[in-house]
Formats: sequence, structure tokens, C-alpha cells
Amino acid sequence: MKFEVTLPGLGEDSTEVVTVSSWLASVGDELKEGDDLLELTTDKAAFYLPAPRDGVLSEQLVLDGDEINVGDIVCIFEIKA
Repeated sequence: MKFEVTLPGLGEDSTEVVTVSSWLASVGDELKEGDDLLELTTDKAAFYLPAPRDGVLSEQLVLDGDEINVGDIVCIFEIKA
């Protein structure tokens, strides 16, 4: 089953736009819930987006250097049934 991973809200005082610094996982990697997927930066901080579930990273939809918005789909996970 495919699962879309989106950029969650960053808190009430945070910006709605972040920059993708780098991917920490590659397509085909099997990840556990909580493993870091990618590093993101704002004008104030850097943070990591964790895998929301166990699965295999099947598709990256954003690239290093891309600016993305809260709610954007960043990747597709393949979830084992």
C-alpha cells in the first residue's frame, strides 16, 4: 500500500515555507517509524522530517534546494501489509 508523506505544520509562530537541505534516505531504503528522512531549514532553524511509519521509500518528490510548503507531499512510502 502506498502512503504519501507530507510536510506537517511547524507550529503557530513558524513559517509555512522551508528549504530541503538534504535527503538522508534514498529510494529503496527500508525505514522504521521515526528514522530521519530529510533535513529541512527555515530562516531560523534546521530540523529533520522523520518517517511517519515503517516502510520503504519508493519515491522522492522534492529535491535538495527546493522550497516547499506545509502540506506538500515530499515522498511516497510503500507500506507492507
